[in-house]
Amino acid sequence: MSKIDEIRAQMVKAMKEKDKERKDSLSMLLSALKNKAIDKREDLTEDEENEVIKKEIRQTKETMDSAPADRDDIRSQCEKRLAVYKEFAPEDLSEDAIREIIKGVLKDLAIESPTPKDKGKIMKELMPRVKGKAEGSVVNRIVGEFMA
Repeated sequence: MSKIDEIRAQMVKAMKEKDKERKDSLSMLLSALKNKAIDKREDLTEDEENEVIKKEIRQTKETMDSAPADRDDIRSQCEKRLAVYKEFAPEDLSEDAIREIIKGVLKDLAIESPTPKDKGKIMKELMPRVKGKAEGSVVNRIVGEFMA
């Protein structure tokens, strides 16, 4: 079952339960997924669906962070939306799992003690392996820990 079908089913359930906020959040997520599929002109792969969901989560967090301090209504709405989106988001890799992947990349590149000069090569090899499974900022920070 694709994420689109899963989200559509959850949206119908939310409508039956008269949970307007959940239905609205699911509707927005469903629209984002459908728009991506329309742009691509074919069905999305699971990775592409996950990418869209992660993007929606990121944008919602940005909206929440940029909301004025006195606008608790916006913050509250974003928090509820994030809770719904996270139900469908893939589990991120743990920091330990990311470290193991980095060690594998270093071994593949034959780099024993990486320096800041090597960071570009490492990231170029690493990012396709963790794409959609980890936040870029987290990966960048952990790669920085490996630098000599």
